[in-house]
Amino acid sequence: MMQAVLAKAEQAQDILHKAVDRMQDMGAEFSDARSQTVRVTGVSSMNGDIRQLVQKSTGGVCLRAWIGGRWGYGTATSFDRDAVVRAAEQAVRNASGERKSDLMLEPATVREHRRADVRIHPDSVDLSEKIAAAQDLDRAQAVDDRIINRIGSYSEEMKTNALVNSAGSDLSWEEVRTLCRAMSVAADGQRMERYYDGPDSTLGFEVVRDADLEELGRVTAREAIETLKADRAPSGNLTVISDPMVSGLLAHEAMGHASEGDEITKRRSFLTDAVGRKVASEIITMYDNGTVRGAHGSVPFDDEGTPSSCTTIIEDGVYKGYMHSLETASQLGTRPTGNGRAENYGKRVWVRMTNTYFGPGEWNRDEIIADTKDGILCDKMVNGMEDPVGGCFEAKCLRGFLIRNGEIVKPLQSFTLTGRSVDILSSADALSKEVVLDGGMCGKGIEDWVRVSSGGPYMRARMIVGGGQ
Repeated sequence: MMQAVLAKAEQAQDILHKAVDRMQDMGAEFSDARSQTVRVTGVSSMNGDIRQLVQKSTGGVCLRAWIGGRWGYGTATSFDRDAVVRAAEQAVRNASGERKSDLMLEPATVREHRRADVRIHPDSVDLSEKIAAAQDLDRAQAVDDRIINRIGSYSEEMKTNALVNSAGSDLSWEEVRTLCRAMSVAADGQRMERYYDGPDSTLGFEVVRDADLEELGRVTAREAIETLKADRAPSGNLTVISDPMVSGLLAHEAMGHASEGDEITKRRSFLTDAVGRKVASEIITMYDNGTVRGAHGSVPFDDEGTPSSCTTIIEDGVYKGYMHSLETASQLGTRPTGNGRAENYGKRVWVRMTNTYFGPGEWNRDEIIADTKDGILCDKMVNGMEDPVGGCFEAKCLRGFLIRNGEIVKPLQSFTLTGRSVDILSSADALSKEVVLDGGMCGKGIEDWVRVSSGGPYMRARMIVGGGQ
């Protein structure tokens, strides 16, 4: 199947060239054409029954024309040459109008055709094995009558992209994402708690075959049962050791969104004009890095054809710079960073994160705990919210542990964390050597979603804790 998909992408390349030539003939100052095919498989098993089995494929072409400081978009939902050329003409008409600026874009010229870096391509694996993986995860969680709901899931997403632009780029690339997840809900008649775990990556089906699915399911169930014993978390301005997932949420929500170039050019980020300013403890370094092998948010190129890169956002506590698309890089007189991303061929390009995380420190987790007199250790997140204008942060943790005199004394129920981003990061005084990335989806506005990951080390800092349930 993949050979057929790649052959179709190669055939589309010639059509993309014709579309770009047509946009240039009609007066575009810059133009690009990107084709995309997305194939998704999803399986979920709940309490021994298959509840979902989805296989779907979508595809089309996005045409963009840049004229007088404005973008015009056109889309075609087929790879028919005449339909694509008509959409290209529409893109030029959509870009026409009163001239906004003489801003010139500076795209890279790239000629490269890249396959996904996977050991076992999901296309080479029979659907029955994928279904069995979800069922095995489900079944392994049946360790106790207190587990009232068990879910095992498997999903894969494969994108085949081709892009041509008027600067001379001619490229194609494949993205593969594979994910397994176990989730257990435990109840004892008075309370209900849940826990989840599982790998996600831009690797292939080796993610599943290399995992111990039985152990993953059992541990997930046992952790849900253990959380039934949890107490309400204390409230106040407390010492908190965030786990890599919560550290990543802070990186992504608190600093990441505020570092996106379109927020800066519109001057609606608290980090506008912050380059060179101290915004964190000197132990804090932060990156957005789309080149991390296997990470869920990694991409070889962004959706404008810019090669992925590593952007240093904070270095030794000092704010260093922003993430950019072609447009925001030109507006601020710098180079694009490979952060121009779109949900799919039918959506516009925004400045978006890839893998956003804090760098490592010099401690291990147990040393940080032993060095903490009174505090809370976080364990997994539920959700988070950003405030790029005011610079505040809010997160909900799945659960935690109370620390007294350097020891974990009891589990804690779900609680919230809030505070000003700069205050939290300035109070950080210990980071673990271990850095872990966790994959997910990131929305911008209300409807555009892309694959990302966030993470970091265990981080000790001061945050405002709300006692939750």
